[in-house]
Order: sequence, then C-alpha cells, then structure tokens
Amino acid sequence: MDRYVVFGNPVGHSKSPMIHKLFAEQTGQSLDYSTLLAPLDDFSGCATAFFQEGRGANVTVPFKEDAYRLANSLTARAQRAGAVNTLSKLADGSLLGDNTDGAGLVRDLTVNAGFSLTGKRILLLGAGGAVRGALEPLLAEKPASVIIANRTVEKAEWLAELFCDLGPVSASGFDWLQEPVDVIINATSASLTGDVPPIAPSLIESGKTLCYDMMYGKEPTAFCRWASEHGAAVSMDGLGMLAEQAGEAFFLWRAVRPDTAPVLQELRRQLGL
Repeated sequence: MDRYVVFGNPVGHSKSPMIHKLFAEQTGQSLDYSTLLAPLDDFSGCATAFFQEGRGANVTVPFKEDAYRLANSLTARAQRAGAVNTLSKLADGSLLGDNTDGAGLVRDLTVNAGFSLTGKRILLLGAGGAVRGALEPLLAEKPASVIIANRTVEKAEWLAELFCDLGPVSASGFDWLQEPVDVIINATSASLTGDVPPIAPSLIESGKTLCYDMMYGKEPTAFCRWASEHGAAVSMDGLGMLAEQAGEAFFLWRAVRPDTAPVLQELRRQLGL
C-alpha cells in the first residue's frame, strides 16, 4: 500500500490524516496516510529515510523551507513561494516539491464561495510565507490590484517587487489605507492570540467586501468577528483552504481530484461549526 505522511513539529493536531483518508475512500484509492513528527534539527534526514519507501508527504510548520531545499525539482508555484508543502516521489526516485497553499485559497474563494477575483481590489495582510505562497495564484485570477500591507513595510515592498512581473501588486503599511477594497485576506497569525491587524474599518464597504482569515477554530476568529461587526458581506475562515490545499496535493499524487465539499462538511461537523 502506498504510504504518505504529514511532517511537522508539532504534528499530532493535524487533520491531514482524516482528510486524506476521506479522499481515498471517496475516490477508491488504496493508501496509508499518517503523521510523522520530524526532529527540529534533522528534517532532511527524517524525510530522506521516509522516502526510501514512502510515495508522498505534506509538510507543515516549521519545515516548509527545509522541504524547499530538499526537493530535487520544484513546480513554478513552489519556486515563487520559496516554500514547499507537498513532496512527491517521481518514477526516477527524485523528489518534486510543490506548494498547494495558494491554489487551495483561490479554490476556496472561487469554487466554494463562488466569488470571482477578476477585476477585484485585493488587500493581503501580512508579508510572511503564507502571503508569498498566495501571490502567484491570486495574481493569476487577474485582479485589478493586490496590496500587501504589513507592519514592516520593507518586507511588503520586497514581496511586491518579487511578484510585480505577474500583475499589479504594491506594498503598504497597515495604517496607510482608508479606501474600501473588494477582498481582505488576513494572512497574519494575529487570530491565534485573539487580535486583529491594525487596519481601518473603512476598508470594508458595507455589504460588498469579502473578508477571509487563513486561520480557523471552533469559534469565529477575531478577524472574522471584526469583519462581521463592520458590515462585511461575507467573512470566511481558512478551513476550506485547508481542505482545498489537501485536495491539490491528493491530485498531484494520485492524478484524481477528490470532491472536497463533503470532506469540508465533515471537518465543520467535527469542529461543531
């Protein structure tokens, strides 16, 4: 039976084994998927040992950049992201690195939420790895503009310069912006501590702006609550992104695209949402 894992540290909380088990059952694929706690100081050794027999792996924090360095070849989106969340062993034994996070975000917005990003003004909050992974797939949707807002503006400027060949992308501080936008995506970790990035409520056009938090939990995140309180048309958490990035990885490994809708429904049921 083909073996897959998710590498992380910590990793016991991961929902990936359940997600991929449901995908396998749904598509009639025979595989074994489990968690693998990699040592913080030797991801490379742990992954190399696994791939003696294993077929593929997901990679979560803090190893996405380690996986990027380990891969023998990279997809274009992984190269752009500078990080790898999916490894696949090819027929010649080499490792292909991919990044499915941004594609998962875009599928959640466009397929699950039915929201077109074409011609929209998008505001991305943060300038870390999550934003870098999201930029290429977002710009491929042909938005009117993408603004990267961050506390340290230099980081946002660096990302804007890195991706400017793909579309209209610019940088900003959190407090520079006042005019409404169509989409606000929170890619900071502020929700983990119950905080909201310091942005103006005027960025939300009542009844029109879609707000998206890459984080999720049993309760609405602080950002989603803030968005609803200030009149956002839709406020979404990142659970759909989790399911969709997993679906992208499954498709890469098995050449079969699973239906994520029932899996996402089961995730929400388990969280009591």
